Amino acid sequence: MSSVVLLPYAPSSVAVARQRISTDLQDCGVFSTAIDDAVLVVSELLSNALRHAHPLPSGMVRVAWLKSDEHIEVAVSDGGASTEPRAGRPTMSSLGGRGLGIVEYVAESWGVRHDGDITTVWAILLAPNGSMNGQVHALKEAG
Repeated sequence: MSSVVLLPYAPSSVAVARQRISTDLQDCGVFSTAIDDAVLVVSELLSNALRHAHPLPSGMVRVAWLKSDEHIEVAVSDGGASTEPRAGRPTMSSLGGRGLGIVEYVAESWGVRHDGDITTVWAILLAPNGSMNGQVHALKEAG
C-alpha cells in the first residue's frame, strides 16, 4: 500500500496528513502503536517543512508513505531550505528544535534526499501487521 498526497503549504495540512496516514494504516491492519509512531513522524516532518523550507514549485508540499511487509516509509518533499535538515540538541529551555530528534528516536532510520530544488526528508519505521482489534475480531469469528 502506498499513498502520495499533495497538500497546501499551510499549518492546517498537518492535521489532514495525520488523518490520512492513520486511516490508510488502520485499513492495512497495522498495529495501533506503529500507526501512532507514523502519525508522529509525519507530523514532525511536515511541521519542519512548513517552518523551515519553501513550498514545491506548485505551492504545495508532498507527503508520501509506503507500507511494506514489516516497515512504513514516510517522506515529506518541499522546495528546500537554506539549511540542511538535521537533528538538533536543544537546551531544556528551548521552545523548538526537537522534531528530528524525535524522528531519530522513533524511526529505524531517516535521511534527506535532494533532487534538484526538491528536498525530501524520509523515515523508515518498524510496522508489523496485525492490529489487536483485528486479531480479537478474527478470534471471535473462529470461536
